[in-house]
Amino acid sequence: QVQLVESGGGLVQAGGSLRLSCAASGRTFGPGFMAWFRQAPGKEREFVASIAWSGGRTYYTDSVKGRCTISRDNAENLVYLQMNSLKPEDTAVYYCAAEREYWHGSHDTEHAYKYWGQGTQVTVSS
Repeated sequence: QVQLVESGGGLVQAGGSLRLSCAASGRTFGPGFMAWFRQAPGKEREFVASIAWSGGRTYYTDSVKGRCTISRDNAENLVYLQMNSLKPEDTAVYYCAAEREYWHGSHDTEHAYKYWGQGTQVTVSS
């Protein structure tokens, strides 16, 4: 049973920083990608960033490039999302996701990800 548990969300002022964590358990997670998605009120869930367990290749959506960094700790099965220079439009529930086995498509689409956490709320005040 794969489990993904996010933490680190909260309320922060614009310009501030947060680091989200995702603890993964229940299977061997390499190779493949882990990702962060987010869903703002009234909007569809969108891709934020992804990282390969092996090699550390990363992808980011344009709106967070230069402000966010995804990283992982293979030994502890942890994935992080460091978010800096936060903006009110970053307000959303942030979800950690684990890629489905043997996926060979794009790593920035929801379809790639089979396992999801419960989400952690990030609120950025102006």
